[in-house]
Amino acid sequence: MNGAVTTPHPLATKAGMAVLRAGGTAPEALIAAGAMLTVVNPHFCGLGGDAVWMVADRQGDQRAFLAIGQAVDRDLPKGPFPLRGPGSILTTAAVVDGWRHALAYSAERLAGRARWEDLLAPAIAVARDGFAVTPSQEFWARFRADDIAHWPGFEGLFVQDGRALPAGHLLRQSDLARSLHLIAQNGPGEFYSGGLARRIVEALRDAGAVISAADLAQTRTREDVPLSLRYRGLSLLAPPPPTQGLTTLQIMGILSRFDLSMLEPGGVDHFHLCVEAVKQAFLDRGVIADPASASVPTARLLGDDHLNRLAARISPDRALAWPHAWQHGDTVFLGAMDERGNAASVLQSTYFDWGSGVVAGDTGIIWQNRGAAFSPDPRHPNAFAPGKLPFYTLNPGIALRDGRPAFVYGTQGADGQPQTLSMLLTLLVDFGLDPVTALSAPRFLLGRTFSDQRDSLKIEGHTRAGIIAALAARGHEVSPIPSFSPLAGQAGVVTPDSGFHDPRG
Repeated sequence: MNGAVTTPHPLATKAGMAVLRAGGTAPEALIAAGAMLTVVNPHFCGLGGDAVWMVADRQGDQRAFLAIGQAVDRDLPKGPFPLRGPGSILTTAAVVDGWRHALAYSAERLAGRARWEDLLAPAIAVARDGFAVTPSQEFWARFRADDIAHWPGFEGLFVQDGRALPAGHLLRQSDLARSLHLIAQNGPGEFYSGGLARRIVEALRDAGAVISAADLAQTRTREDVPLSLRYRGLSLLAPPPPTQGLTTLQIMGILSRFDLSMLEPGGVDHFHLCVEAVKQAFLDRGVIADPASASVPTARLLGDDHLNRLAARISPDRALAWPHAWQHGDTVFLGAMDERGNAASVLQSTYFDWGSGVVAGDTGIIWQNRGAAFSPDPRHPNAFAPGKLPFYTLNPGIALRDGRPAFVYGTQGADGQPQTLSMLLTLLVDFGLDPVTALSAPRFLLGRTFSDQRDSLKIEGHTRAGIIAALAARGHEVSPIPSFSPLAGQAGVVTPDSGFHDPRG
């Protein structure tokens, strides 16, 4: 077997699998797949965004690569931060530096031999020659129809005559192809201090953004030790703050206090416990921030005493009221395991769908609006400060058995990520379902969505009869959403010999 890859687009999966079949490593496969996704999923990720990496090798070495752009060197912006436009561009972009870091790790630790020109070649060709617009891209362009035609650089590229490109339309991105070619030819430094960097800075400045050449040149991936939690004989790995990997592990730690195997998978008790565990963990999430700027008590929050207290607060038959703020965001998950048992799990993102809504001139690069994730309150742990990393929803995961990668998992979905993972992991681990069945099972989403601003519990329509009514009887404010709704996350699972992606994608 050559290993396995999962991504939300067949062209990206194909690019990753080609690397594995040629003897490449899991990180190398995800660089190729991730580069392809910056082309074919422009509404969710791109060169102007970030990534969070989790890697683990067969000897048990585990690392987190936080390819997160830092806040630009400027004074604190006044008032609420804009959600879109040049004013939302308050951070640099680190996805390309994340690729650099991952390739260096692959060469040093895994004896990888891949070259930049080979890993990026498939993405360059597709950007140049074109690909069929996906229904997902059409949906998000139509959803933003009132705004997208006015965003800098979108008309004539992602919009024609003010209208979204229809699914199946052949989309060519020649400017992006040239940018990728420069990176392939000159290495990732081209993006941060080369000619491409100068063009990016000038274009963003012309659009009204404040990123300087020095900001871009100082962008670096931070390497850290993953957080870990024991769960039913497995070790679950998650990235450390400023990501919400801590939250996902807290949820699973709370659930470990209950014997879920005695419940019915997808039954009312299973849903109720997962939802209530999410609520308890989310109440702690306000302390998550850049650990270089704020103290985040991860050891205490994942300690037995604290998790026992959170579990004890859960009523088996009554829902906790939930009027808490919702974090928006969209992303793509990609994962791989190679033939030698090495694993990589990655999320790439430009934050909201279409990021800031600003294309950096003739580079073809959409810049992220991750600055909108900072708190405008200077007293908040996640307050804006020059050089600081914002709070991050991305949290890809790896499950280890006896110290070695057993499977890779992750999902798209901002605040929904820990929620989707709570259902996915319990179905896989507690109930022993196969990945296809687990990925297809009904899910929930607690909080607001673009179409429903109530802080209600959204439940997918293919949930069994009687479950929604039973949850409502326990005090949950339930709102049905369509079966296999993209709002419930687009997850993926990779085992040593197979990759599985969500039917919602």
